[in-house]
Amino acid sequence: MKVADLFAGVGGLSQGFIKAGFKISLAVEYDKSIAEAYKLNHTTTDVYNEDICQLDFNEVHLKHPNIDVVIGGPPCQGFSQKGKRLKLDDPRNFLFRRFVEFVKEFKPKYFVLENVPNIITTADGFFKNQIIEAFQNLGYTVSCEVLCALDFGIPQDRKRAIFIGVLGKTPIELPSPNGQKCNIMEAIYDLPFLKSGEGTEVSHYDKQPSSDYQKKLRGDVSILHNHVATKHSKAALSKLALIPKGKGKEVLPKELLTKSIYSGTWCRLLEDGYAPTITTRFDTPSSGRFTHPILDRCLTVREAARIQSFPDSFVFYGNRTSQMKQVGNAVPPLLAFEIAKVIAKHNSSI
Repeated sequence: MKVADLFAGVGGLSQGFIKAGFKISLAVEYDKSIAEAYKLNHTTTDVYNEDICQLDFNEVHLKHPNIDVVIGGPPCQGFSQKGKRLKLDDPRNFLFRRFVEFVKEFKPKYFVLENVPNIITTADGFFKNQIIEAFQNLGYTVSCEVLCALDFGIPQDRKRAIFIGVLGKTPIELPSPNGQKCNIMEAIYDLPFLKSGEGTEVSHYDKQPSSDYQKKLRGDVSILHNHVATKHSKAALSKLALIPKGKGKEVLPKELLTKSIYSGTWCRLLEDGYAPTITTRFDTPSSGRFTHPILDRCLTVREAARIQSFPDSFVFYGNRTSQMKQVGNAVPPLLAFEIAKVIAKHNSSI
């Protein structure tokens, strides 16, 4: 089945669908650096590095006449917790409307839309109902649910709202938890133990994989990419040295504590636990619980990618800021894989 990935980022959703046997025919990504990284990892995909608002859908359709699935995560900003401005015609939701218009133009068998969890619950589901109605008007039956990466063997408490639409009246169920579990040690401890400032973009493994998760994500890769440790300041290193394994800012002297809007700041990840949502600033102790369980530094791009469930064969390109954005904004590929599998199963049954 052929897929179009809108708001593709570096391709977390795409990666899951590829793993399930789908072909990504085209992708749309506005950020130039991220679009280039997508191209380098998906050499057979037609990548549009364009503003989707300016893209001629009819022209794209002529080039790609048969798209079976449309996937993507359009920003939906025009709603608030108070529910005062919940409208699809809010100007801030124009990108979401472009997703709807793309589906209208291509009429795929299925679509997958992912977004923040509270899009389902805000204002008693008003916005969720508007989304469902928009696609029902195009002939789709829609299912929606909040899925958590933890429930699918990914060591991260990342929750996403997932809408799956099928053309026609045969409903489709979202994936159920697969019973697999993985902790931080099982995810990243086969990677070299670097100190702050160490590492190169291309290097080598120094240990054999010891967990099923490590074996799955390493595959037959022999070259290690993107494993470079942030060079922290002397002040940051002194503070990190005061935090023992399993602890966090609660052990720091009061004079070293700083105000932060982020939970988990200056706290170590737990070896036998899982990570919070990986963000685009996982290289900074003050941005959340992103400090290595036993080393005085934050996560490398490769370690964060492991926690996101990207295979080691997937390489992140561009400067460090772009690489972190690529990783932090992605849908975990193994979660996307579970979603792709239910679509493949549904398609084979009708």
